[in-house]
Amino acid sequence: MRTLERWEQENGLLDKRKDADKIIANKLTIEEREVILAIANSKEYRDLPACKIVPMLADKGLYIASESSFYRVLREENQLTHRQSSRPAKHRRPRPYIATGPNQVWSWDITYLPSQVRGMHYYLYMIMDIFSRKIIAWSIHHVESSDYAAHLVKQACIDENVDRNQLVLHSDNGAPMKGATMLAMLETLGVVPSFSRPSVSDDNPYSEALFKTLKYHPTFPLIEKFSTIEFARCWCEKFVAWYNTQHLHSKLKFITPEQRHTGDDVEIMMNRHRVYQEAKKGRPERWSRDTRNWTLPASVLLNQNRKLRDSDRGWVEESRLAA
Repeated sequence: MRTLERWEQENGLLDKRKDADKIIANKLTIEEREVILAIANSKEYRDLPACKIVPMLADKGLYIASESSFYRVLREENQLTHRQSSRPAKHRRPRPYIATGPNQVWSWDITYLPSQVRGMHYYLYMIMDIFSRKIIAWSIHHVESSDYAAHLVKQACIDENVDRNQLVLHSDNGAPMKGATMLAMLETLGVVPSFSRPSVSDDNPYSEALFKTLKYHPTFPLIEKFSTIEFARCWCEKFVAWYNTQHLHSKLKFITPEQRHTGDDVEIMMNRHRVYQEAKKGRPERWSRDTRNWTLPASVLLNQNRKLRDSDRGWVEESRLAA
């Protein structure tokens, strides 16, 4: 009975199944789609997005279709790309570099240290070794300057006895990093420069992680801030000493950067491995698998490219402990 009543209603015989062919009343006709494409590709509008084309047509007393219809038609015709005559610059990923020991790849950056004067900051320059995570050199100044950066790199190379063509120095695309004085100093020292892509912070992850550790340190004056540049330098000196010689770095399996930098980590890891093996021999029932892996990777990769083949990555599978 209900089926008969439904059939007797207006449009009762209309097929209402989900997969039935339906006539969409507001669907654009082929002619209307051609008009949209013709307008969007005309000399007047070909460099403009649909959100600007539709209001400009309305100013002329014309309504062809809504913005969403314009966007839908352009998308279906693969024309919803950069519509201006200019093209945005494409930046390739930085070249990957591999560090198999200290003083092969350094990373550096500049960060703000807040002063007690509103709107004024001190600038912390900091260089770290990505293999050992050791802070190699640092300085604090009132301004960002390529001259200060060049002097810091030169002094760091002298302190670490870096030879020509031994070191890669990675940074972002800031003005001090790419200044003429800085680039000239790198060429003089025989240091290979490496730069992140513009506006891509994770191309310089080691320095970013270091600055987070610095600013989340319990003694960082977050509220009272730095009263003078001398106080900032004094605080950073203590932080660097703590970070290099006392901080048990999680990425280094809880040894200090100084121990990794000097090679003392090999004996420390061998001793930890020995302690765990002895513990397993004493109570084997407590170990369902092998003991904790205390080996450290023999190499560190900067600017890893997922498309690189394993042979290109140059990873050294054997750990320094096994060696």
